[in-house]
Amino acid sequence: MITIALAKGRLAEETMTLLEKLGIDCSEPRSPGRKLVLTDKTGEYSFILVKPSDVPTYVYHGVADIGVAGKDTLMEQNKPICEVLDLGFGRCKLAIAGKPEMRDKQNTSGSWRVATKYPQIARRFYGGRGQTIEIIKLNGSVELGPLVGLSHVILDIVESGSTLRANGLEVFEDVCEVSARLVVNEVSLKTKQAEIRPLIDRISELTKEREEK
Repeated sequence: MITIALAKGRLAEETMTLLEKLGIDCSEPRSPGRKLVLTDKTGEYSFILVKPSDVPTYVYHGVADIGVAGKDTLMEQNKPICEVLDLGFGRCKLAIAGKPEMRDKQNTSGSWRVATKYPQIARRFYGGRGQTIEIIKLNGSVELGPLVGLSHVILDIVESGSTLRANGLEVFEDVCEVSARLVVNEVSLKTKQAEIRPLIDRISELTKEREEK
């Protein structure tokens, strides 16, 4: 049996749609009720429903053989798991944003306050260019940081940018592109190679077909 960690929400929906195109039954995880561990009708696959930020943890510890997580989550946690495919959905970007008047001040000396859900990514990004920052870890409404003077800028996920514009903020620079990635436990990749490798190949083919359309 292959155990798949599904990130609750939009990533799970996209992942199940992908798996169903491969003929994998996802009827139970689509209507789980209060259940968190589910199986397909063949008994070949089991699914665990977890928070998106927990997918790398379950895969790393081998509770799940494979999972789908955003590149932002993988970069922030930096766990030793195998990132095998860019699935192409959930595309957005990590970016630095703030009030327009702060754009030309962000590379000045002195402590720069950055509000973010991604402290490790922020440290690596600013550390890579030798800039000292003070990280303010927030779990929600990161855009509020510059508006109330808590931070100079934010480092956060940007999709359409509409929330930024609605609050008088703008993107200063992109940090990286983000999309959903297929990840695999290192041990499972060896011990269940006969089951997992063909699945990876089938997902890869389907992803390529979708991108070519």
